[in-house]
Amino acid sequence: MIRKSFGSRLFDGLNYVFMALLVFLTLYPLYYLLVVSLSDGVAASKGIVYFWPSGTNIEAYKLLLGDKSIIRAYGNTLLYTSVGTAVNMMMTILCAYPLSKKEFYGRSGFTVMIVITMFFSGGLIPSYLLINQLGLLNSMWAVILPGVVSAWNMFIMRTSFQGIPGEIFESAKIDGANEWLTLLRIVLPVSVPMMATIAMFYAVGHWNSYFPALIYLNEKAKFPLQILLRSLVVEGDMAAQAQELSGAGAITTLNIKYAIIIIAILPILLVYPFIQKYFVKGIMIGSLKG
Repeated sequence: MIRKSFGSRLFDGLNYVFMALLVFLTLYPLYYLLVVSLSDGVAASKGIVYFWPSGTNIEAYKLLLGDKSIIRAYGNTLLYTSVGTAVNMMMTILCAYPLSKKEFYGRSGFTVMIVITMFFSGGLIPSYLLINQLGLLNSMWAVILPGVVSAWNMFIMRTSFQGIPGEIFESAKIDGANEWLTLLRIVLPVSVPMMATIAMFYAVGHWNSYFPALIYLNEKAKFPLQILLRSLVVEGDMAAQAQELSGAGAITTLNIKYAIIIIAILPILLVYPFIQKYFVKGIMIGSLKG
């Protein structure tokens, strides 16, 4: 066993301290939200809660989970995220696969047109007029379709497809497989890490999105959770409900704000650990070739 020098041990120790500090700075804000949301309303409003809840108080969660508008918005967000991610992945695959083929006629021209969209857009007013003319206003598709393909994600996927050895495609052709069979039976199964990474990017984007819904949706019954979160945190729409319980020192608007933030980010926090193992591998696969 090789004994490390003092300088090497010091370097390792400093790295451990730095990483521990970085982890603390990253996780503590989330932990603080949880602690305050579970604390007594008076203690939370006085700002004396730091590391441990002051008492045990779940009234804010009871209030939020008992609100039908919150439950409906949660369901809308789940619907928009699941359908939107599925459509995003399907369209991105159908765009990336042909562009990964050198024999695809006009590949360079299509690539240039897609690159242009990364730097220029029509703007908010033309986009709104287009959605209105297509009859998508105040519908789920108005939230999903405008961002159906991310050029950046598409290029990552295309690069990943280009990294598959050409001999595999030649063998598939010899065996009589057409392009659809090659895509479904060969390309997609070997691209699972990259696919999981891209799907997570799309899902997080849909889950956190509120601006398209704010612009294109008119009915409150169709609003996603992020719209209600914005209304609560920025405008304090549930101040009246909190005031009814604040007389007993149960909760304050601060408890409610932090509780709904925890409720909003919880699904992503639960899903992320199961697919984070694909992230580094997926991004590396997508960045090996330009």
